[in-house]
Amino acid sequence: MVAVARPALEMRAMRREDLVRVSELEKASYDFPWTQGIFGDCLKAGHPSWVLCMDSQVIGYGILSTGAGEAHILNVCIDPAQRGQGFGRHLMKRLLDIARWNGAERVFLEVRPSNPNAQQLYVSMGFREIGRRPHYYPAHGGREEAIVMALEFPGS
Repeated sequence: MVAVARPALEMRAMRREDLVRVSELEKASYDFPWTQGIFGDCLKAGHPSWVLCMDSQVIGYGILSTGAGEAHILNVCIDPAQRGQGFGRHLMKRLLDIARWNGAERVFLEVRPSNPNAQQLYVSMGFREIGRRPHYYPAHGGREEAIVMALEFPGS
Protein backbone atom coordinates (compact mmCIF):
# COMPACT_ATOMS: atom_id res chain seq x y z
CA MET A 1 0.00 0.00 0.00
CA VAL A 2 1.30 3.45 -0.95
CA ALA A 3 0.99 6.17 1.66
CA VAL A 4 -0.64 9.32 0.34
CA ALA A 5 0.86 12.52 1.69
CA ARG A 6 -1.74 14.65 3.41
CA PRO A 7 -1.49 18.37 2.80
CA ALA A 8 -0.03 20.39 5.64
CA LEU A 9 -2.75 22.58 7.20
CA GLU A 10 -1.98 25.64 9.29
CA MET A 11 -4.33 28.10 10.97
CA ARG A 12 -2.73 31.42 11.85
CA ALA A 13 -3.46 35.08 12.37
CA MET A 14 -3.94 37.04 9.14
CA ARG A 15 -1.02 39.29 8.23
CA ARG A 16 -0.85 42.33 6.02
CA GLU A 17 1.05 40.31 3.39
CA ASP A 18 -1.98 37.96 3.16
CA LEU A 19 -4.30 40.72 1.96
CA VAL A 20 -3.65 40.24 -1.77
CA ARG A 21 -4.45 36.50 -1.59
CA VAL A 22 -7.43 37.05 0.71
CA SER A 23 -8.78 39.65 -1.71
CA GLU A 24 -8.31 37.21 -4.63
CA LEU A 25 -10.32 34.54 -2.80
CA GLU A 26 -13.02 37.08 -1.95
CA LYS A 27 -13.33 38.15 -5.60
CA ALA A 28 -13.45 34.52 -6.77
CA SER A 29 -16.23 33.76 -4.28
CA TYR A 30 -18.62 36.69 -4.25
CA ASP A 31 -20.37 38.88 -6.81
CA PHE A 32 -20.07 41.85 -4.44
CA PRO A 33 -16.70 41.31 -2.72
CA TRP A 34 -15.12 43.21 0.11
CA THR A 35 -12.21 45.35 -1.07
CA GLN A 36 -8.63 44.76 -0.01
CA GLY A 37 -8.97 48.02 1.94
CA ILE A 38 -11.83 46.63 4.02
CA PHE A 39 -9.70 43.64 4.99
CA GLY A 40 -6.85 46.02 5.88
CA ASP A 41 -9.24 48.08 8.01
CA CYS A 42 -10.27 44.93 9.90
CA LEU A 43 -6.63 44.25 10.71
CA LYS A 44 -6.10 47.88 11.79
CA ALA A 45 -9.19 47.70 14.01
CA GLY A 46 -7.79 44.62 15.72
CA HIS A 47 -10.60 42.27 14.69
CA PRO A 48 -9.51 38.66 15.13
CA SER A 49 -8.68 37.74 11.53
CA TRP A 50 -7.43 34.26 10.66
CA VAL A 51 -6.28 32.42 7.59
CA LEU A 52 -6.30 28.72 6.85
CA CYS A 53 -3.29 27.60 4.82
CA MET A 54 -2.71 24.35 2.97
CA ASP A 55 0.90 23.67 2.04
CA SER A 56 1.63 27.33 2.91
CA GLN A 57 -1.04 28.67 0.49
CA VAL A 58 -3.97 30.65 1.97
CA ILE A 59 -7.14 28.71 1.12
CA GLY A 60 -9.56 30.42 3.49
CA TYR A 61 -10.08 33.19 5.98
CA GLY A 62 -12.40 34.33 8.72
CA ILE A 63 -12.92 37.64 10.48
CA LEU A 64 -14.67 38.15 13.79
CA SER A 65 -15.58 41.13 15.95
CA THR A 66 -15.93 40.72 19.70
CA GLY A 67 -17.17 42.86 22.55
CA ALA A 68 -19.75 43.22 25.30
CA GLY A 69 -20.14 39.46 25.73
CA GLU A 70 -20.94 38.92 22.05
CA ALA A 71 -19.14 38.09 18.84
CA HIS A 72 -20.09 38.65 15.23
CA ILE A 73 -18.67 36.62 12.37
CA LEU A 74 -18.08 39.27 9.72
CA ASN A 75 -16.70 37.21 6.85
CA VAL A 76 -15.78 33.57 6.22
CA CYS A 77 -14.58 32.15 2.91
CA ILE A 78 -12.93 29.03 1.54
CA ASP A 79 -11.27 28.86 -1.88
CA PRO A 80 -13.96 27.63 -4.31
CA ALA A 81 -11.59 24.85 -5.46
CA GLN A 82 -11.28 23.57 -1.87
CA ARG A 83 -14.93 23.59 -0.76
CA GLY A 84 -16.77 20.50 0.42
CA GLN A 85 -13.78 19.06 2.31
CA GLY A 86 -14.53 20.32 5.82
CA PHE A 87 -12.26 23.36 5.69
CA GLY A 88 -15.13 25.78 6.35
CA ARG A 89 -16.11 23.83 9.48
CA HIS A 90 -12.46 23.80 10.60
CA LEU A 91 -12.23 27.57 10.20
CA MET A 92 -15.59 28.18 11.89
CA LYS A 93 -14.51 26.09 14.90
CA ARG A 94 -11.46 28.31 15.31
CA LEU A 95 -13.59 31.48 15.12
CA LEU A 96 -15.97 30.09 17.74
CA ASP A 97 -13.02 29.21 20.00
CA ILE A 98 -11.72 32.77 19.65
CA ALA A 99 -15.17 34.14 20.47
CA ARG A 100 -15.25 32.02 23.66
CA TRP A 101 -11.70 33.07 24.59
CA ASN A 102 -12.84 36.70 24.26
CA GLY A 103 -15.75 36.15 26.67
CA ALA A 104 -18.60 35.93 24.16
CA GLU A 105 -21.78 34.26 25.37
CA ARG A 106 -23.32 34.26 21.90
CA VAL A 107 -22.18 34.61 18.32
CA PHE A 108 -24.11 36.22 15.48
CA LEU A 109 -23.75 36.08 11.72
CA GLU A 110 -25.69 36.94 8.58
CA VAL A 111 -26.02 34.67 5.57
CA ARG A 112 -27.71 35.06 2.21
CA PRO A 113 -30.82 32.95 1.56
CA SER A 114 -29.17 32.19 -1.79
CA ASN A 115 -26.27 30.44 0.02
CA PRO A 116 -27.79 27.14 1.22
CA ASN A 117 -24.41 25.43 1.70
CA ALA A 118 -23.32 28.04 4.25
CA GLN A 119 -26.73 27.90 5.95
CA GLN A 120 -26.45 24.13 6.27
CA LEU A 121 -22.95 24.41 7.79
CA TYR A 122 -24.08 27.00 10.33
CA VAL A 123 -27.16 25.01 11.36
CA SER A 124 -25.02 21.88 11.74
CA MET A 125 -22.78 23.84 14.12
CA GLY A 126 -25.70 24.93 16.31
CA PHE A 127 -26.66 28.30 14.82
CA ARG A 128 -30.37 29.08 14.66
CA GLU A 129 -32.22 31.71 12.64
CA ILE A 130 -33.33 34.58 14.86
CA GLY A 131 -34.52 37.07 12.25
CA ARG A 132 -34.17 38.63 8.82
CA ARG A 133 -32.66 41.91 7.66
CA PRO A 134 -34.50 43.17 4.57
CA HIS A 135 -32.43 44.63 1.71
CA TYR A 136 -29.16 43.82 3.53
CA TYR A 137 -26.92 42.48 0.76
CA PRO A 138 -26.29 43.98 -2.66
CA ALA A 139 -27.64 41.69 -5.38
CA HIS A 140 -28.03 41.76 -9.13
CA GLY A 141 -31.21 43.67 -9.83
CA GLY A 142 -31.66 44.97 -6.29
CA ARG A 143 -30.95 43.84 -2.75
CA GLU A 144 -31.17 40.49 -0.94
CA GLU A 145 -32.29 40.02 2.62
CA ALA A 146 -30.02 38.47 5.22
CA ILE A 147 -30.85 35.57 7.48
CA VAL A 148 -29.61 36.50 10.94
CA MET A 149 -28.37 33.53 12.92
CA ALA A 150 -27.13 33.15 16.49
CA LEU A 151 -25.33 30.53 18.53
CA GLU A 152 -25.56 30.55 22.33
CA PHE A 153 -22.65 28.96 24.15
CA PRO A 154 -23.66 26.44 26.84
CA GLY A 155 -23.83 27.96 30.28
CA SER A 156 -24.47 31.47 28.93
